[in-house]
Amino acid sequence: MVPSNPIGVFDSGYGGLTVLKEIVKLLPEYDYIYLGDNARAPYGPRSFDTVYHYTWQCIQWFFNNGCNLVILACNTASAKALRTIQQNDLAKNYPGKRVLGVIRPTTEVIGDFSATGHVGIFGTQGTVVSNSYPIEINKFFPALHVFQEACPLWVPLVENNEHESTGADYFIKQHVDRLISQSAAIDTILLACTHYPLLTNKIGQFLPEGITLVTQGEIVAKSLVDYLKRHPEIEILCSKTGQRTFFTTDDPGDFNAHASIFFGEPLHSSHIQLG
Repeated sequence: MVPSNPIGVFDSGYGGLTVLKEIVKLLPEYDYIYLGDNARAPYGPRSFDTVYHYTWQCIQWFFNNGCNLVILACNTASAKALRTIQQNDLAKNYPGKRVLGVIRPTTEVIGDFSATGHVGIFGTQGTVVSNSYPIEINKFFPALHVFQEACPLWVPLVENNEHESTGADYFIKQHVDRLISQSAAIDTILLACTHYPLLTNKIGQFLPEGITLVTQGEIVAKSLVDYLKRHPEIEILCSKTGQRTFFTTDDPGDFNAHASIFFGEPLHSSHIQLG
């Protein structure tokens, strides 16, 4: 049974569960509905138009299931689709609904982690090509130097549960070395994909000492707490019975087996078919 007015959390796959996990820690009383578009993942290599089409289709599914607020817990969707959805689609079709992403909350604070003013970004190909992080970071920290590295194989490694294997070492070290080679002054690296927290231990093995790895889950969760305080007209619409419901566009059994790794506890999902 889906709650009456849950907060929606969306990702192309499993990574958004790392964000939902942190949100539930801070706001356990709310109802949540999670959708992973696993059948069409990964979004990272796909075109802007394709990511927009898929994301908007999923958001409308959330709205049709009672959500007034949806969190895009996916950096690629936030980078390639969120602006169009916020500026065009909501105003025309759902003026009372809200869709938030993960890029803005992160860029508002990332400069606070760095002493050198040199920050690295690990992201999917789509996120890096969009240039969303340098653009948004410049609004809040114009003096910050931002260096990016696209890691196209990291999501498949995580989703195939190979992220702790020795076979993953080559692909982790390769991208770490490429990013660090851009600036020896990098002292902070943002994991700008919600899958990447599962790679934290591996990445740390190949990083020079003194570099801080920043993940997004806790940052996004704190931002949501603040958002709900500032927008009581949205907060009051959110149901609060502590329910969490999970859906996938692919096989639920496969989703459940993988998703528990990201969420930190067993969960049960149901399949949905999108047109």
